[in-house]
Amino acid sequence: MSQQTSAAGTPMRPGTPESRTQSNPFGDDISPAPRPNPFASPFTSRPASSFGSSSAIREMPPQRYFHSRRVRKGEIDQPWKNKVDPKEKWVTIIPLIGLALGFAIAGFLIYDGLSTVVHHKYCPVLSDDFSGGFNTDVWTKEAEVGGFGNGQFEQTTLTEENVYVENGKLIIKPTLQDATLLETNNVINLTADGTCSSTALSDCVSVTNITAGTYIQPVKSGRINSKKGATIKYGRVQVTAKIPAGDWLWPAIWMLPVDNTYGPWPESGEIDIMESRGNNHTYAQGGNNIISSALHWGPDSANDGWWRTNVKRSALHTTYAKTEHVFGLEWSQKYLFTWVDNSLLQVSYVTFNEPMWQRGNFQNYDSNGTKLTDPWTASGHDQAPFDQEFYLIMNVAVGGTNGWFQDGASGKPWLDASDQAKKQFWDARAQWYPTWTATGAGQMEISKVEMWQQCDGNENN
Repeated sequence: MSQQTSAAGTPMRPGTPESRTQSNPFGDDISPAPRPNPFASPFTSRPASSFGSSSAIREMPPQRYFHSRRVRKGEIDQPWKNKVDPKEKWVTIIPLIGLALGFAIAGFLIYDGLSTVVHHKYCPVLSDDFSGGFNTDVWTKEAEVGGFGNGQFEQTTLTEENVYVENGKLIIKPTLQDATLLETNNVINLTADGTCSSTALSDCVSVTNITAGTYIQPVKSGRINSKKGATIKYGRVQVTAKIPAGDWLWPAIWMLPVDNTYGPWPESGEIDIMESRGNNHTYAQGGNNIISSALHWGPDSANDGWWRTNVKRSALHTTYAKTEHVFGLEWSQKYLFTWVDNSLLQVSYVTFNEPMWQRGNFQNYDSNGTKLTDPWTASGHDQAPFDQEFYLIMNVAVGGTNGWFQDGASGKPWLDASDQAKKQFWDARAQWYPTWTATGAGQMEISKVEMWQQCDGNENN
């Protein structure tokens, strides 16, 4: 170890004040010596002259190098290489067998599915874009005041106030009733001029009797059908339309049988391609952001199996009243399904793989003890009653007392069981009528209707 020297060149003894000053500039035994500057140049980067004498160079600490700890081949034992376990090969074989079986099963299912699909031939029945106006050879306006079995609040008219063609689109528009018909004793009698579409007197005559508490329909609207000029038994339907926005509106695109072959509704069936509500998305039961499709079928009106074949579909980040949509139906002897915009966006799908009576699981007797009978068994068809000729209906209903609008939900202004439900609805018109007119969308706009008949020889089954 070299001896320290003073500034004068005389040796300094360890422990003397001078040596402590050199090693500890603070001049005490308490403070630690200052740490070397980490940013100073290392010895190897300094010129030799900076070290003074050659003895100082010799006393420089030896340079240290990084020593690799990498394991070199052959330095450690690898016993697993000495002997291979014969069971180890199954780790590879079993997954390969599973993959092969998976591909085989998938291939069979695809083949079986394609081989059983019936690719029907369709013949055009109707293609109407309303460019030629309202075609009376195809379409019929209906005039009734009976509520169509649902206690609806509209009088359907034959006038262009409620059904007309404008800018190449068919418009079905609900409007307010003449106030005097509800505020004074009055009568609407559609049999007087022969305009009533029904043969039932209750569908053709409506009365306001303030003393008795009965009232005429508070609104007018439109309903048209294709019974005169376009019907199908199995086939396809496409309706391009924008549904209305407005509280308590009930737009629908649906089908009824040309003949009640199996009996009165719902024995002969009903096909609902699209139904909705005009209320906005905040409505408890779903407004114009939701559509539904259903089949109605049963031995009587109290035993309708519709709830077994009813499906809803929500719009994605929008509403069905915002823009046009295509509402479609495909119907055959084996299945019936509905869709919106394209066939990949399915709404409902019903397969006719068992008799409808069996599907409905109906009781032998109704609540009054009346025996229920299967109206379809004699047909020999699983799809009955959906094995007959049907026609298309498009309408905008308003309100109703059948539960489509639930009592007590989202400010509903009437009660279904009330004898004055229509009056209650009329009295609340300051609340609901502005929702029909505020956006100008309180009407159904139909751009095109297309219908095709299945015509490959199987349509008679």
